[in-house]
Amino acid sequence: MARKAKIERSTQETQIRVAINLDGSGKAAVATSIPFLDHMLDLFARHGQFDLEVSASGDTHIDLHHTVEDIGLTLGEAVAQAIGDKKGIRRYGSVILPMDEALVTIALDLGGRAAFIIRNQATINGSIAQRLDDKIKGIDLELIAEFFKSFANSCQTNLHIILHYGENLHHIIEAMFKAFGRALDEASQLDERLKGQIPSTKGSL
Repeated sequence: MARKAKIERSTQETQIRVAINLDGSGKAAVATSIPFLDHMLDLFARHGQFDLEVSASGDTHIDLHHTVEDIGLTLGEAVAQAIGDKKGIRRYGSVILPMDEALVTIALDLGGRAAFIIRNQATINGSIAQRLDDKIKGIDLELIAEFFKSFANSCQTNLHIILHYGENLHHIIEAMFKAFGRALDEASQLDERLKGQIPSTKGSL
Protein backbone atom coordinates (compact mmCIF):
# COMPACT_ATOMS: atom_id res chain seq x y z
CA MET A 1 0.00 0.00 0.00
CA ALA A 2 1.14 3.54 -0.78
CA ARG A 3 2.38 5.34 2.31
CA LYS A 4 1.14 8.80 1.44
CA ALA A 5 -0.68 11.62 3.20
CA LYS A 6 -2.06 15.08 2.50
CA ILE A 7 -2.72 17.49 5.35
CA GLU A 8 -4.07 21.04 5.30
CA ARG A 9 -3.90 23.42 8.24
CA SER A 10 -5.65 26.78 8.19
CA THR A 11 -5.68 29.34 11.00
CA GLN A 12 -5.95 33.11 11.26
CA GLU A 13 -2.15 33.17 11.20
CA THR A 14 -1.17 30.60 8.55
CA GLN A 15 -2.40 28.44 5.69
CA ILE A 16 -0.33 25.27 5.23
CA ARG A 17 -0.63 22.32 2.84
CA VAL A 18 1.70 19.30 2.99
CA ALA A 19 1.70 16.15 0.86
CA ILE A 20 4.27 13.40 1.39
CA ASN A 21 5.07 9.99 -0.05
CA LEU A 22 7.43 8.11 2.24
CA ASP A 23 8.35 5.70 -0.56
CA GLY A 24 9.20 8.34 -3.12
CA SER A 25 12.33 9.29 -5.03
CA GLY A 26 13.34 12.59 -3.44
CA LYS A 27 11.22 14.95 -5.53
CA ALA A 28 10.21 18.19 -3.85
CA ALA A 29 7.98 21.14 -4.68
CA VAL A 30 8.23 23.59 -1.81
CA ALA A 31 6.95 27.17 -1.55
CA THR A 32 6.77 28.46 2.01
CA SER A 33 7.44 32.18 1.35
CA ILE A 34 10.69 31.66 3.30
CA PRO A 35 13.41 30.89 0.71
CA PHE A 36 15.92 29.45 3.18
CA LEU A 37 13.32 27.06 4.60
CA ASP A 38 12.33 26.06 1.05
CA HIS A 39 15.95 25.05 0.47
CA MET A 40 16.14 23.10 3.74
CA LEU A 41 12.91 21.17 3.06
CA ASP A 42 14.16 20.35 -0.43
CA LEU A 43 17.30 18.89 1.16
CA PHE A 44 15.18 16.96 3.67
CA ALA A 45 13.14 15.37 0.86
CA ARG A 46 16.17 14.62 -1.31
CA HIS A 47 18.18 12.94 1.43
CA GLY A 48 15.17 11.09 2.86
CA GLN A 49 14.01 9.96 -0.59
CA PHE A 50 10.55 11.37 0.14
CA ASP A 51 8.29 12.97 -2.45
CA LEU A 52 7.26 16.19 -0.75
CA GLU A 53 4.94 19.08 -1.56
CA VAL A 54 4.67 22.04 0.79
CA SER A 55 2.82 25.28 0.23
CA ALA A 56 2.54 27.84 2.99
CA SER A 57 1.58 31.43 3.59
CA GLY A 58 1.28 33.30 6.82
CA ASP A 59 1.80 36.49 8.79
CA THR A 60 5.48 36.76 7.90
CA HIS A 61 5.12 40.55 7.91
CA ILE A 62 4.93 40.20 11.70
CA ASP A 63 7.40 37.36 12.26
CA LEU A 64 8.45 34.05 10.72
CA HIS A 65 7.63 32.13 13.90
CA HIS A 66 4.02 31.15 13.19
CA THR A 67 4.73 29.96 9.66
CA VAL A 68 7.81 27.92 10.57
CA GLU A 69 6.08 26.38 13.60
CA ASP A 70 2.93 25.46 11.69
CA ILE A 71 4.90 23.90 8.82
CA GLY A 72 6.61 21.68 11.39
CA LEU A 73 3.26 20.73 12.92
CA THR A 74 1.67 19.95 9.55
CA LEU A 75 4.65 17.97 8.28
CA GLY A 76 4.67 15.91 11.48
CA GLU A 77 0.98 15.15 11.14
CA ALA A 78 1.44 14.14 7.49
CA VAL A 79 4.34 11.81 8.31
CA ALA A 80 2.35 10.19 11.13
CA GLN A 81 -0.61 9.62 8.85
CA ALA A 82 1.59 8.22 6.07
CA ILE A 83 3.28 5.76 8.45
CA GLY A 84 -0.10 4.52 9.62
CA ASP A 85 -0.29 1.74 12.21
CA LYS A 86 3.53 1.39 12.32
CA LYS A 87 3.43 -2.35 11.62
CA GLY A 88 6.76 -3.52 10.26
CA ILE A 89 8.65 -0.22 10.50
CA ARG A 90 12.18 -0.10 11.84
CA ARG A 91 11.05 2.57 14.33
CA TYR A 92 14.52 3.95 15.14
CA GLY A 93 16.85 5.98 12.95
CA SER A 94 20.08 7.86 13.57
CA VAL A 95 22.67 9.67 11.47
CA ILE A 96 25.94 11.46 12.14
CA LEU A 97 26.34 13.88 9.25
CA PRO A 98 29.19 16.24 8.31
CA MET A 99 28.71 19.45 6.34
CA ASP A 100 32.06 21.06 5.65
CA GLU A 101 33.32 22.16 9.10
CA ALA A 102 30.01 21.28 10.87
CA LEU A 103 29.03 17.95 12.41
CA VAL A 104 25.50 17.04 13.54
CA THR A 105 23.88 13.93 15.01
CA ILE A 106 20.14 13.23 14.78
CA ALA A 107 18.51 10.24 16.48
CA LEU A 108 14.77 9.57 16.52
CA ASP A 109 12.18 7.06 17.66
CA LEU A 110 8.76 6.81 16.02
CA GLY A 111 7.47 5.07 19.14
CA GLY A 112 4.47 7.31 19.79
CA ARG A 113 5.81 9.48 22.60
CA ALA A 114 6.81 13.05 21.86
CA ALA A 115 10.10 14.42 23.15
CA PHE A 116 12.51 16.96 21.74
CA ILE A 117 16.06 17.57 22.90
CA ILE A 118 18.67 19.77 21.23
CA ARG A 119 22.19 20.07 22.59
CA ASN A 120 24.34 22.77 21.11
CA GLN A 121 28.12 22.55 21.30
CA ALA A 122 28.73 24.45 18.06
CA THR A 123 30.32 27.85 17.67
CA ILE A 124 29.73 30.65 15.21
CA ASN A 125 32.58 33.08 14.65
CA GLY A 126 34.13 31.81 17.88
CA SER A 127 31.02 32.18 20.05
CA ILE A 128 28.34 29.67 21.05
CA ALA A 129 25.65 29.32 18.37
CA GLN A 130 22.97 30.02 20.96
CA ARG A 131 23.53 33.67 20.11
CA LEU A 132 20.14 34.34 18.59
CA ASP A 133 21.19 37.48 16.72
CA ASP A 134 22.98 35.26 14.17
CA LYS A 135 20.46 34.98 11.34
CA ILE A 136 20.17 33.84 7.74
CA LYS A 137 17.47 35.88 6.01
CA GLY A 138 15.56 36.10 9.29
CA ILE A 139 16.08 32.43 10.24
CA ASP A 140 17.93 31.81 13.49
CA LEU A 141 18.80 28.65 15.36
CA GLU A 142 15.96 29.18 17.84
CA LEU A 143 13.38 29.22 15.03
CA ILE A 144 14.81 26.08 13.43
CA ALA A 145 14.63 24.35 16.81
CA GLU A 146 10.95 25.37 17.00
CA PHE A 147 10.33 23.66 13.65
CA PHE A 148 11.80 20.38 14.89
CA LYS A 149 10.00 20.63 18.23
CA SER A 150 6.68 21.14 16.43
CA PHE A 151 7.36 18.13 14.20
CA ALA A 152 8.22 15.93 17.19
CA ASN A 153 5.02 16.92 19.00
CA SER A 154 2.62 16.38 16.11
CA CYS A 155 4.31 13.19 14.87
CA GLN A 156 4.61 11.82 18.43
CA THR A 157 8.31 11.31 17.85
CA ASN A 158 11.26 11.23 20.22
CA LEU A 159 13.78 13.49 18.45
CA HIS A 160 17.30 14.28 19.65
CA ILE A 161 19.68 16.67 17.90
CA ILE A 162 23.31 17.24 18.86
CA LEU A 163 25.27 20.03 17.20
CA HIS A 164 28.80 18.81 17.80
CA TYR A 165 30.67 21.67 16.16
CA GLY A 166 30.59 24.11 13.29
CA GLU A 167 31.53 27.69 12.47
CA ASN A 168 28.97 28.57 9.80
CA LEU A 169 25.26 28.76 10.72
CA HIS A 170 24.17 27.83 7.19
CA HIS A 171 26.29 24.66 7.30
CA ILE A 172 25.02 23.74 10.77
CA ILE A 173 21.34 24.06 9.80
CA GLU A 174 21.87 22.33 6.45
CA ALA A 175 23.50 19.38 8.22
CA MET A 176 20.48 19.21 10.55
CA PHE A 177 17.96 18.92 7.70
CA LYS A 178 20.01 16.41 5.71
CA ALA A 179 20.50 14.26 8.81
CA PHE A 180 16.81 14.58 9.68
CA GLY A 181 15.79 13.27 6.26
CA ARG A 182 18.15 10.31 6.42
CA ALA A 183 17.24 9.39 10.02
CA LEU A 184 13.51 9.59 9.31
CA ASP A 185 13.94 7.48 6.18
CA GLU A 186 15.75 4.81 8.20
CA ALA A 187 13.15 4.80 10.98
CA SER A 188 10.13 4.71 8.65
CA GLN A 189 11.48 1.95 6.38
CA LEU A 190 9.68 -1.39 6.43
CA ASP A 191 11.76 -4.26 7.77
CA GLU A 192 10.80 -7.58 6.16
CA ARG A 193 12.13 -9.48 9.18
CA LEU A 194 9.36 -8.02 11.32
CA LYS A 195 6.72 -9.59 9.04
CA GLY A 196 4.28 -6.78 9.71
CA GLN A 197 4.62 -6.86 13.48
CA ILE A 198 4.69 -3.82 15.73
CA PRO A 199 8.34 -3.14 16.74
CA SER A 200 7.67 -3.18 20.47
CA THR A 201 7.38 -5.79 23.22
CA LYS A 202 4.15 -4.02 24.23
CA GLY A 203 2.51 -5.04 20.98
CA SER A 204 1.44 -1.48 20.25
CA LEU A 205 2.95 1.96 19.66
